[in-house]
Amino acid sequence: MTDQIKIDFDKIIKNSSFSDGDIKLKKEHLNRFIKQGFPNRKLENWKFSDLSQIIQKNIGQLSFYNDHSSSNKIDTSILIDGLEHNKIFFINGRVEKIDFSYEDKTQIEINEDCKLDNLLKNNNSLIDLNKAFTNKSYKILIKKDYSLKKPLIVYHTNNNEIKSKNINLRLEFELEQNSSLRLIDFFYDNNEKNFINIFYNFDLKKDAILKNYKVDKTLNQNIKYSFNNIDQDENSISETFILSSGSNFFKNEINCNLNGEYSSAFVNGIFSLMDKQHHEIRTTINHLTENTKSYQLIKSVLGKDSKSIYQGKIFVNSEAQKTDGYQLSKAILLDETSEFNAKPELEIYADDVKCSHGSSSGSLDENSIFYLMSRGLNYKQSKELLINGFLLDVIEKITDPEIKNLIKNTIGFKE
Repeated sequence: MTDQIKIDFDKIIKNSSFSDGDIKLKKEHLNRFIKQGFPNRKLENWKFSDLSQIIQKNIGQLSFYNDHSSSNKIDTSILIDGLEHNKIFFINGRVEKIDFSYEDKTQIEINEDCKLDNLLKNNNSLIDLNKAFTNKSYKILIKKDYSLKKPLIVYHTNNNEIKSKNINLRLEFELEQNSSLRLIDFFYDNNEKNFINIFYNFDLKKDAILKNYKVDKTLNQNIKYSFNNIDQDENSISETFILSSGSNFFKNEINCNLNGEYSSAFVNGIFSLMDKQHHEIRTTINHLTENTKSYQLIKSVLGKDSKSIYQGKIFVNSEAQKTDGYQLSKAILLDETSEFNAKPELEIYADDVKCSHGSSSGSLDENSIFYLMSRGLNYKQSKELLINGFLLDVIEKITDPEIKNLIKNTIGFKE
């Protein structure tokens, strides 16, 4: 891998206009990735999902360079109907279009080729890979007191022109005081056997509100990793919803730093998996000051040979008195070959806190199925009704009614 990645890195540098400073930082990130490699089971955060083995088994030899010199055609047939929205199109790792046509454009700044930050003190080799190979990145600034009139949908699409590629995407958002953003990540894949590596950074100022919904529904054989870093100031709110269903493998990581008093973070997710799919959500909520709140609810419905993992950590430092943290994961296993792994963690250094966590798993209640069948439903309808009731609790946590209905329609939810 080392020789190939260096060759591909030299290609992207040769065909770029990066400054000498950015090239130096990119090389440092590259060397850090080469030293660590893809995550494996030796790392505690990857004990249930050995990415090195998953890539080797499902893709084999990766190419780390993609040609971004030519544009890709936007497939308008994938656009979400019935919801007026702003748009960003990522196709094969390239930003093809940014459209804020529903907004007051004086209230939004889009900075292209935003500067790389200094080396982060982290042990995440995938962030280093992303920063080494991201071709072009953008920072979107929502100005003070402005709330977007319509949601922003980021369309993550790929076509059959690429295979066995590593694609790296990077976006940064800054929400100034009392601003708000509704953001939907919509994944639609027309190819297979690629590794897609996504890094988002959110900076929420005082009273800002972020609602981020990630929808991976279309069945595909790609491998995906997404990392969200969220920094929150006083009285800010972040809401993250994850529908994890379509890809062969997908790991979503959320790292949230509650830096300001009365800031809140909510993370809710659904796994709906079958046929050897392997998905994971890992969350770290850092309560760093007084009077902060977090709530997490993850539910899984797992079919034959599927596997879901939820690793959730609530960290409370010594200054974070009056913290309120809650975390719960539940799973329904529809087949004896399905597997659910949970690793809830509490790390608390303050004494005036209210924190709890829990996890449970089991099969559908046959007595409940029998009862519903006695009321006129067939076996399949009875199962669907019980599964819908199980997932409804998560869906109802979505605070935006318009997007709640969109999610229900996306997963074919029947009340």
